[in-house]
Amino acid sequence: QVQLVESGGGLVQAGGSLRLSCAASGRISWYAVGWFRQAPGQEREFVAAISWTTRAYYADSVKVRFSISRDNARNTVYLQMNSLKPEDTAVYYCAADIKARSDYTMIGEYDYWGQGTQVTVSS
Repeated sequence: QVQLVESGGGLVQAGGSLRLSCAASGRISWYAVGWFRQAPGQEREFVAAISWTTRAYYADSVKVRFSISRDNARNTVYLQMNSLKPEDTAVYYCAADIKARSDYTMIGEYDYWGQGTQVTVSS
């Protein structure tokens, strides 16, 4: 069982930056970790993921602005978000997937989820 805790959310003006952290209760070296977000009234959507081999995956809407990385020594995955837009406002969740896949964008494939952290981007 892996517990995930997100942090780093907050209120930021458009064009600003935030770095989200996803801290795991145990070793996640062999897990893929993904970030998803859910805005009010909308479905949860894929944002970014990083495999255990450090291959990164991004949604088209964030590809140039966001960067995902991992520090296995700290059991933590980061999401650096730059050039934030009001449409990035959402609750951001991290999730972990133990299985090796060619695609880590599918919400239903993840095994463990955090509680989320709110990101609000003002215009």
